Amino acid sequence: MSRSIRQTVKFKNVSAEDLFDTYMDTEKHSAAVKSTAFISNEVGGKFSVFGENGLKGKNLHLVSKRMVVQTWRSNLFGTSDPDSILTLTFVDTNDGAQIDLFHVNVPDNLYDNTNNGWKKMYWPSWREYVKKRAKVV
Repeated sequence: MSRSIRQTVKFKNVSAEDLFDTYMDTEKHSAAVKSTAFISNEVGGKFSVFGENGLKGKNLHLVSKRMVVQTWRSNLFGTSDPDSILTLTFVDTNDGAQIDLFHVNVPDNLYDNTNNGWKKMYWPSWREYVKKRAKVV
């Protein structure tokens, strides 16, 4: 059985384009999550985050500055678990931007870990990264 995750994450003082660029740039993505990341900016290109035993997948569809669709799996997925599919859309708001996350086909036994992983491993450090960059500019 698999489940879906929906999250909307709001950021102040940043554009959707800047958030997209942070996600799609290896150096910026690494800084935003405070860990090793590699991400291709091409359809079919691979990505990995949090080192050798972390997250990995490939880009299925990219809409420049607006949307990323990827296969996605963690080292906790079983060998018989199919890849999950992650869709991120980047939208400008009145005071910044937001990321709308839709993560489908998450194995039921990993739902809480994955949902909380986004909330604890990604978004707090992303907010910190965005805040620091806003002060520099």
